[in-house]
Amino acid sequence: MLRKLRHTALAALVALSAAPSIALADAPASAGALPVPLLWKVSDADNAVYLLGSFHLLKESDYPLAPEVDAAFEDSAALVFEVEPSELTSLATAQKFAQAATYEDGKSLSSVLPEDVKNRLGQLLSASGASLAQVEASEPWAITLGMVMGIAQSAGFRPEQGLDQHFIRRASEAGKPVAGLETVDVQVAAMDKAPYSEQVYSLNELISDPARTVRQLHELHEAWRKGDTEKLDGKMRQEMIAHTPVSYRMLNVDRNNAWMPAIEKRLTAPGTDNTLIVVGALHLMGEDGVVEKLRAKGYQVERLCSACAAGQN
Repeated sequence: MLRKLRHTALAALVALSAAPSIALADAPASAGALPVPLLWKVSDADNAVYLLGSFHLLKESDYPLAPEVDAAFEDSAALVFEVEPSELTSLATAQKFAQAATYEDGKSLSSVLPEDVKNRLGQLLSASGASLAQVEASEPWAITLGMVMGIAQSAGFRPEQGLDQHFIRRASEAGKPVAGLETVDVQVAAMDKAPYSEQVYSLNELISDPARTVRQLHELHEAWRKGDTEKLDGKMRQEMIAHTPVSYRMLNVDRNNAWMPAIEKRLTAPGTDNTLIVVGALHLMGEDGVVEKLRAKGYQVERLCSACAAGQN
């Protein structure tokens, strides 16, 4: 689920509504090659946790997956996602997002947007037959996420093809239990509490050059397919730190920290079998990522990637 406003929204690729029609660039060619997995095995004395970095919207052409990913699934007795799967499809979850997307402090979109940003957004909406009045009650983060979702779907990306959904289906078919690292309330709060200044920055970046967002979407997808941790870290994590640092802390660092006890319990609790944990790729990147946090605690960590350069972990 969710994630991160323009840098944020591209990192997350989850949203609320459709976006205006935008001319799409051709996606980079990667036909014929299996995606290089963002997959790590974290071990203690008697069992292991597999950490798999997800792209939340994918295409049918992104399957099949690499053999080591399938092997990790087969070797795991249970799967864990950011949110327990049944929450994702509940009416209550949709209602929570709809409520969070509106103002509770007496403000409106016009009152939080600078005049130039408001005019730019109005022109973009007008070009697609919509109007500023129709989104007056929406907070900037919700508009940004909605537009990015529309761009992604126009480019052929689908939530039902996302890596999370793929493994939710496989777990159900195999009869493997599933769980979540957090509730949907945590994700909603993390987005809704982002400072207006950062929400406006991300929205303005998107509407100032929608074609750039299209290019970046394809670049991120290609980096995910290539298992390129350096590019993903630079284009998602580092850009968020530079431009929306409070959002980065709430959406990434705080949540990673909150997940650690549950992940460690999967390693240390007596009689615990191996577990496959599928989370957004951003959560595994850099010094704030779950991979390095577990490595720092002394667990054995190795990247499972036969297609990777020697020594890449």
